[in-house]
Amino acid sequence: MKNKIGIHIPEILLPEKSVSYEKWAVIACDQYTSQPEYWEEVSEIVGDSYSTLKLTLPEVYLEHGNYDTEGMIKKIHGNMREYLDKNVLVPQKPGFIYVERTTEQGTRKGLVISIDLENYDYAANSQSLVRPTEKTVIERIPPRVKVRENATAEFPHIMLLIDDPNEAIIEPLSDMKNKLEKVYDFELMMHGGHISGYKIEDGELMGKLISGFEKLGDAELIREKYSLTEDKAVLLFAVGDGNHSLASAKAHWENVKKTLSAEQVETHPARFALVEVVNVHDKSLIVEPIHRELFNVDSEALLTALGVYCKENGSELEVKYHDSRTIMNIEALTGDYSTHMFSFVTKDKSGTITIKNPKANIPVGTIQVFLDEFLASNTNTKIDYIHGTDVIDNLSAKEGNMGFILPPIEKSDLFRSVILDGVMPRKTFSMGEAHEKRYYIEGKKIVL
Repeated sequence: MKNKIGIHIPEILLPEKSVSYEKWAVIACDQYTSQPEYWEEVSEIVGDSYSTLKLTLPEVYLEHGNYDTEGMIKKIHGNMREYLDKNVLVPQKPGFIYVERTTEQGTRKGLVISIDLENYDYAANSQSLVRPTEKTVIERIPPRVKVRENATAEFPHIMLLIDDPNEAIIEPLSDMKNKLEKVYDFELMMHGGHISGYKIEDGELMGKLISGFEKLGDAELIREKYSLTEDKAVLLFAVGDGNHSLASAKAHWENVKKTLSAEQVETHPARFALVEVVNVHDKSLIVEPIHRELFNVDSEALLTALGVYCKENGSELEVKYHDSRTIMNIEALTGDYSTHMFSFVTKDKSGTITIKNPKANIPVGTIQVFLDEFLASNTNTKIDYIHGTDVIDNLSAKEGNMGFILPPIEKSDLFRSVILDGVMPRKTFSMGEAHEKRYYIEGKKIVL
């Protein structure tokens, strides 16, 4: 089913029915990288059972201890071949899977599809239809490509976001799920919540879904939605999670493509990446700001430097001190891109920073670019990225520390910012807690 936005209907691999899905599904490999004990517990739960734990390489093994990662990767490739040869993994008819994932935040709705990697570019200045939201760390790609280069299948944790405030594409599937074949329904291990999957194989319904995506990606509508000039390229899918996994798929495809004929390039399975698409307006999808904490810093010198930075960039800075030390949460200024506000706190003072005519489109863009310059000139000052204002409060109570509390990000502003500013600064936002990240379930062959 050809379409102008590169959506591909995959032949999804699922475990055969006797496999324990509770042991099959494990969380994304880039979670709990500082907690080897988490992965040790997962390994104990899985035991000798078939599991995606044996088909992926948790990054904890890249960052802690002297693990034989080369041996692990060879074992992964062997396990993939075994699972396919023994029909542990069963190819489904070409189609999508509608997913409902329930956590304490509510029920998140998603659609598993394949996208054309020719429509994705992870460069900071990317103008592609599919783009990262945050900077891609190139150093993280080679180990993942090494896993992929001799793999027969992929089991991704990639989540792509769409900006569909009318909830017109994915959400209506909830009302028709009873007419779809349920392919899994189980509790995810390690407090991951509950997940259900429903197969979509009907050509008419798939065509309707693709048409919905095409409409959402209409250039004229997008420019009107975000008040854009005609020189700005259309963004349909923003990478919410798993960007380095998608970047590795892209890098691998570029390597494979060199070995193919023009005809083979059009249909080779490595060209298409399996992803889950989620509406950024899904009520259970919590997009939280990540705050900044500076250590060993002269707060007055920093504010002076911020004033100089603003003046050099045609912006106007106003610093208002509070009467007493207090943690001040700033609400997002919906639709107002001419003023950015955030608050700060130190051991004995706090205040609100207002920047008029900022260079960036969101407050975190304004402050992070400045902080990068400041830290480059003040090498004794260090930075950390913090979830939760209570942690900022505690850390900032210590001499020489200073916390910046950033406002929430409006969900549609996420797309607008990527279009106008390119990828956002690192650690801009968090999409749910670690245990709410995507678990590996579905797979897809990437070899002929």
